[in-house]
Amino acid sequence: MFSWKTVLVTIGLLFGLKIWSPYIVENIQWSWFDTLHRTVEKQVVNDIVLVDIDEKSLERFGQYPWPRDVYADLMWESDPSNTHVFAIKFSEEDRFGGDEIFANALVNRLSILAAAPTSQKDTGSAPFVNTSIFGGGNIKDSVWNFSGISSPIRILQDNTYGVGVTVATPSVKGTSNFDGTVRSAPLLVTANDQVYPSIALETLRAFFNQPNYQTRVTPEVGIEWIRMGRQPPIETTPTSDILISYWNEFQRVSASELDQLPLTNKILVWGLTAEGLNNPSSTPVGVLYPHEVQANIIQTVLQEVRIQQSYYLEFLEVALLLIVLLGILVVVYKLPTVLSGIVSLGIVVFQLGGGYYIWSSNLILFDSFYSSVASLIVFGHASFNKYYVTYQLKEQIKKQFQKYLSPDMVEELQKDPSKLKLGGERKEMTFMFMDIIGFTPISEAYKNNDDPEGLVELINKFLDMQTKIIINNNGTIDKYMGDCIMSFWNAPLDCKDHADLAVKSALEVLDKTKELNEELKPLSLPPIHVGIGISTGECIVGNMGSEIRFDYSVIGDAVNLGARLEGQTRNYEGVDVLLSEETYRQCPSRAFTEVDRILVKGKSEKVRIYTPILD
Repeated sequence: MFSWKTVLVTIGLLFGLKIWSPYIVENIQWSWFDTLHRTVEKQVVNDIVLVDIDEKSLERFGQYPWPRDVYADLMWESDPSNTHVFAIKFSEEDRFGGDEIFANALVNRLSILAAAPTSQKDTGSAPFVNTSIFGGGNIKDSVWNFSGISSPIRILQDNTYGVGVTVATPSVKGTSNFDGTVRSAPLLVTANDQVYPSIALETLRAFFNQPNYQTRVTPEVGIEWIRMGRQPPIETTPTSDILISYWNEFQRVSASELDQLPLTNKILVWGLTAEGLNNPSSTPVGVLYPHEVQANIIQTVLQEVRIQQSYYLEFLEVALLLIVLLGILVVVYKLPTVLSGIVSLGIVVFQLGGGYYIWSSNLILFDSFYSSVASLIVFGHASFNKYYVTYQLKEQIKKQFQKYLSPDMVEELQKDPSKLKLGGERKEMTFMFMDIIGFTPISEAYKNNDDPEGLVELINKFLDMQTKIIINNNGTIDKYMGDCIMSFWNAPLDCKDHADLAVKSALEVLDKTKELNEELKPLSLPPIHVGIGISTGECIVGNMGSEIRFDYSVIGDAVNLGARLEGQTRNYEGVDVLLSEETYRQCPSRAFTEVDRILVKGKSEKVRIYTPILD
């Protein structure tokens, strides 16, 4: 009844998609991550302040780009304990000649300038900080490589504490930023055959007053962690990437007001927010300006608890997917539709709830969303498949039996198709054989009138009459044999008074035959007489044949006896119905008369035969 093939193919497809991870799967996974990300409560950050070059700043200092002495003046007005991080490229000389003034301010204040990766080769290089390597791996083989670096002009490079690269993880397949949404960023990159730190990493080196970095790189994994001095190691992906936490709430100040605020011991991250000066970036929490992204990266590294995305978890995700999908399939197959839906929905809720719990308690990114979506797909497919196969079977049952069984019996079989499986069962049943007696004169009458169609019409009318009577009395039409009908009771559904219903059907047939003969009188046709044999006894009933084609039928001694009794009706004048002793015994409420004791073919002893007493 259940088609496993198509459902298993669906499971295989979903399982393969998880491993292959095409765009649509990555989109589902990282959309779930973005949703989880937004559930984390915002936290106020005191050490980092965003300095916005906004419309108010342009009103005070004039059109952008500013003369660089403006930056210098604001830095001199700022408390010396502050660290200035410029997420702004100063890759060209100041046309107003303020570079020396700005450089003087940079050297007297702790400051970090921005460099940016570029696809152009032979660009100017930025100063880089050597890193101590542990683990025996080659750092240049692991991190993201760019053709060149667009760096600050030389005079600014020489007078700042450090230069860091402002870069997010490239938007390519297999990365968290595949769709252009900035979810992760590398802490180290290469260009011009040199290793360069990110602006966030350089800021922290300055903040912790460290001369260099320590990096563990292994040939098997790649980069495992980066550390500065005695600070805790920063665990990264093999390419030095970290997932950025965007639940930070920073203090913001306008550059126009920076010299008026008592800010001390702060990391001041400068950036452009005035309309038309910068292109915001897409993030899990919405659109942010580049210096906001950099501030979040800095805070991500500073905080002790970071988002974890263990690659060992991918194996568990795949294993969970396979187990859940097979479990859903078993649930749909074994349980009723409503209950299987409830259980399957519970499995989906459990997965989503489990993934959310792992995230909320430990910030571990475990992808349970794809397996949940896949579970719903498999449940829907399997349920539809089950429904469709069941529907086809019900329609097949209806088509096969509606002309031979009562509507109630057909409905019962549709509810429980297992009763029609290939094979049989032993049970007591009642059988009735009906045949037209004296059919030859009727046939010759139509032949003489050159009306073969009329003969066929008469036979069909007679058989239709008999069929309706049998079906209305819960009987089953087994087969038509010319002008003869074989029918039985108590199968495929149980029928308590099967013997009595068979006798009732026989009497109704006799009454309807009389009515039909009255209709035939004006046609000058011979009257129709029927012979009916009824027997009751044990037999084997079920679907007999092959898996390709089978018929629902019966075999047994009682079947043969019923056929013999129908033939014996020709031997007794005025007797249209003969029934066996067992049928007689099971109809105590009806009046019968014993006709004879006869020896029938297949019997070694004589059997008593009876006929009902007609009103």
